[in-house]
Amino acid sequence: MQNVVIAGGTSGMGFATAKLLIAKGFNVVILGRDMEKLNQALKELGPNATGKSVDATNSEVLKQAMAEIGQIDHLVIALSGGKGMGRFADLNLNDLRQGFEGKFFPQLQMAQAVLPYITTTGSITFITSISPRSKAPGTAGLGAINGAIEIMVPTLAKELKPLRINAVAPGVINTTWWDFLPPEKKQETFNQYNQTIPLGRVGEPDDVAGLIATLIENTYITGQVIAVDGGLSLV
Repeated sequence: MQNVVIAGGTSGMGFATAKLLIAKGFNVVILGRDMEKLNQALKELGPNATGKSVDATNSEVLKQAMAEIGQIDHLVIALSGGKGMGRFADLNLNDLRQGFEGKFFPQLQMAQAVLPYITTTGSITFITSISPRSKAPGTAGLGAINGAIEIMVPTLAKELKPLRINAVAPGVINTTWWDFLPPEKKQETFNQYNQTIPLGRVGEPDDVAGLIATLIENTYITGQVIAVDGGLSLV
């Protein structure tokens, strides 16, 4: 049985990925900061899942956690941040810095921490965003954060070969990331996207989980950033 570590596996896309991989026969370790959410997620996932409460912004804590887990076959990095959005003229650059600190650096620290323990025939999958391609006003900062991760993927795939390095770039997905909006505004926003997205709907975490599972199981894909956005990047 192969071992998969999912950083940010207590909710949303990370949790959906954990459920799918367990159903496929993988052992899953989920990482999260909130102990209450971690325990609830583990209760739902069942006996083939274990977890650790880890602050991904602390590289030393990450290294210790990886040493305790031991051999790892695959890593999925579903860590996300909420800062860095806003029209450029009014964008608070301190917020943008915090956006990098909340997603860019934790994702890279997570990838570095796993390297001594991950099998060379395994994989690392980053989760980024549609923002580098959407060109939507107000997302330049988010695009910079996620684009910075994506631009490293092919280089890391060559540098760390034969370890496979890929990224999944979700579009608008129905997760708690959108809870910064009041419920009515969130639903209104989703309704607008439903009219814009070529496939006619906002995505669900399971849509992303399916692609992540494919990247784990297909041993001939590396160095790729693959969108799962219902065609929104085509608009």
